[in-house]
Amino acid sequence: MKIPDKVIRRLTLYHFILDDLREDEKYISSSKFSQLLNIDNSQVRKDLKYLDKPGKARIGYDAKILKKAIEEKLGFKQTKDVFIIGAGNLGSALAKYSNFQDYGLNVLAMFDNNPNKIGTTINGKEVFDITKVGNLSQRLGVEIAILTVPRESAKSVANYLAGSGIKYIWNFTTSILDVPEEVKVWNENLIGSFLQFTNNDEVKENKNDK
Repeated sequence: MKIPDKVIRRLTLYHFILDDLREDEKYISSSKFSQLLNIDNSQVRKDLKYLDKPGKARIGYDAKILKKAIEEKLGFKQTKDVFIIGAGNLGSALAKYSNFQDYGLNVLAMFDNNPNKIGTTINGKEVFDITKVGNLSQRLGVEIAILTVPRESAKSVANYLAGSGIKYIWNFTTSILDVPEEVKVWNENLIGSFLQFTNNDEVKENKNDK
């Protein structure tokens, strides 16, 4: 059964919560998830049904079993090699994000067109000339790229990646990409998430109280 994108996002948040539980917290209720994430309790229960791990009445879900079920369902243990395209501030920050490894995302290398950055290393990841993407993607079997280049060059770079064997682009730029159908794009809308948060009714009420 295919899991909807919104459910996948919530399952990762449930996993974050499970990962932070104390050692003596053996069980967790759907109400605790709903309180921490500010979502309906019924929605939590619907999401967890995708895992086929029912909870116990008045006790909740076995935390270890539930955590493992999420990892297996979302493929955390299946390592996926990726390239980061753009060695600026955002690309560098993502290269230093240690939690990627916990979820099966392995950054192999970075790419840029700035001569001052090419040949350097960021958190142990070498920065290559962007013209080497095609050669290295074929040699290493990498099909996923994280795009963090400036907006004005995003579309041309994305099309270059598409022609270099990259099949999946995680787009952190504010540009809407126009790539061949066979290349899948996931847009990480940081600005949209921020505006959604600041336009939340509760946030507005708190602002008005000051």
